[in-house]
Amino acid sequence: MTTVLRSVRIVPQARAGNVERLGRYHRTLEPGLNFVIPYVDRVRPLIDLREQVVSFKPQPVITEDNLVVDIDTVLYFQVTDPRAASYEIANFIQGVEQLTVTTLRNVVGGMDLEMTLTSRDTINSQLRGVLDEATGKWGIRVNRVEIKAIDPPRSIKEAMEKQMRAERDKRAAILTAEGFRQSQILTAEGEKQSAILRAEGERTSQILKAEGQSQAIDEVFQAVHRNDPDPKLLAYQYLQMLPQLAQGPGNTFWVIPSEVTSALQGVSKAFTEALPQSPATREHRPSQAGSEAVAEAERAAAEAKAVADQPLGMPRSIESANAVADALKEFTAQPEPAEKPRDN
Repeated sequence: MTTVLRSVRIVPQARAGNVERLGRYHRTLEPGLNFVIPYVDRVRPLIDLREQVVSFKPQPVITEDNLVVDIDTVLYFQVTDPRAASYEIANFIQGVEQLTVTTLRNVVGGMDLEMTLTSRDTINSQLRGVLDEATGKWGIRVNRVEIKAIDPPRSIKEAMEKQMRAERDKRAAILTAEGFRQSQILTAEGEKQSAILRAEGERTSQILKAEGQSQAIDEVFQAVHRNDPDPKLLAYQYLQMLPQLAQGPGNTFWVIPSEVTSALQGVSKAFTEALPQSPATREHRPSQAGSEAVAEAERAAAEAKAVADQPLGMPRSIESANAVADALKEFTAQPEPAEKPRDN
């Protein structure tokens, strides 16, 4: 019974076993039920035919710029020939590991640190090509090689962090400067547009004011001509405007034009001529105050006429014009005498 059991071997799927007959390789057992000759055939340990993943410990590698980095690699391989994997190499896992380290040092030794950190795909492809070619005779196919980690020395890490921080600070400063520049440009454009709009508004306001003044002057001119004013009224208004011409704080003297003579003559004539009296006022005489005001007006008019008769270009005092205006105002402000009752 024991002999029968030793003659039957069951091989699982994706496994393979080499059979040695009398110490020599005889055949490879396929997955399923297999029969061997007991005590003559010896079945070696089964070999896994599935793809396997092996992670190797970090290996120190010197770069071209004489920096030591630790590189951790991961290998994906598959056994394609159980016979070669068993008889061509004693331990194919150890052989693949040593071949990976050797190839990695050859590849990375021709690169500097920066290129090593940024050229992982190049390193992976070169490793895979070398390993696949070397392990082909071992009955192994290397499907993929990946670099899991590249660890530079601590001092290099600190320098890289400082460099990265400096680069970030530089980009931040550039972005801040660009933002400030755009802000200044937008502010200047806004101020420019604001100034343009204010200038346009002031221009429109000045135009409207000028049009309004023009219309007002035109209306006044037309109203004066429609009412046909008396020359005496115009002369009186002319004299009233004379003091206002010298009300400025910087006016120390004032030049009286020669045309004031005719205006003063008209005013004097207006106050000295006898006005037609109505029946109700014929019996009354001007009051003493009214007579004094008329006399004062005549005196001021005479003084202003004397000043106006001086040669042109000489400074003339404003006092005479003020005196005339004050006298006229005092005269016009006198109350009219009350009407006396008539005797029946």
